[in-house]
Amino acid sequence: MEDGNTAKIVRRGFVPSDERDFSGKSLEKLRCAAEEVCFLLNRGYAVKNSTTFVGNHHQLSERQRLALARTLSSDEKIALRRAKELKSADLKGKTVYIDGFNTIITLEIALSSSTLFYGMDGTIRDLAGLRGTYSIIDKTVPAVRAIAKELTSLKIERAVFYLDAPVSNSRRLMGLILDTMRGCPFKTEVYVENAVDPILSALENVVTSDAVILDECMSFFNLNAHIIGRMGCPVIKIL
Repeated sequence: MEDGNTAKIVRRGFVPSDERDFSGKSLEKLRCAAEEVCFLLNRGYAVKNSTTFVGNHHQLSERQRLALARTLSSDEKIALRRAKELKSADLKGKTVYIDGFNTIITLEIALSSSTLFYGMDGTIRDLAGLRGTYSIIDKTVPAVRAIAKELTSLKIERAVFYLDAPVSNSRRLMGLILDTMRGCPFKTEVYVENAVDPILSALENVVTSDAVILDECMSFFNLNAHIIGRMGCPVIKIL
C-alpha cells in the first residue's frame, strides 16, 4: 500500500499557463466573458455552445473556456442546487454517499496549491480531467485524512465511497481509503462501479461537485468547500 511518504510527488492539476490565464487583465476579460455566457445560459442555450461562441469572440484559451463551462450555471439551476444543499447539522447520524474521484482529486489539487474555482452554486471545482487515468500521489493520503477528519466532526454514522471502475488504480484507491479510514468513529464502505453517476444521482446526502449529479440527486453536502475553507487555499471566483 502506497502512503503519503512513499507515493510519487506530484502537483496535481498544475499548469504553468494558469498564472497568465487567471490573473490580472486576463481574469478581467474572463469575467466579462462569463457575464455573456450567463446571459445565454439563462435563455436556454447549452453550456458547450455558449462557452464556444463567447470563447471564440474573446479569443480565450482552452483552460479559460473550461473554467467557464465548469463554474457557470443558469439562475434556475443554481436555485435548484441551493435548495438541495444540506447543513452540517443535517448529517448527524446519517449515511453520506461520496463521489470518490471527484472529491479526492479536488482536495489533491488544493494540497498541490494548483488552480481551483468557485462554482456559481457554491461548490469548488478544478480543471483536471481523468480521461480514464488516475495515479496515487503524495497528496492522496492527506486528502483522504482531511475527509476523515471532516466526516468525524459531522458525527455521521456511515461513509460510502463510490469509485469509477473504468478509471485506472480505482481498486488501489479503494484499499487506500479503507486503510486510511480505519479507526474512524463511523463505518466506511467503498464500492467500485462501472457507472457511478446514475447511482449517486438517485441518492440523498451526496458529496460531489459534479453538476450532472447535483441536478439529479435528492440532496447534497458541500464537503470540499468546508475542508478547503479550513485549509485556507486560494480559490478563484469568476462571478
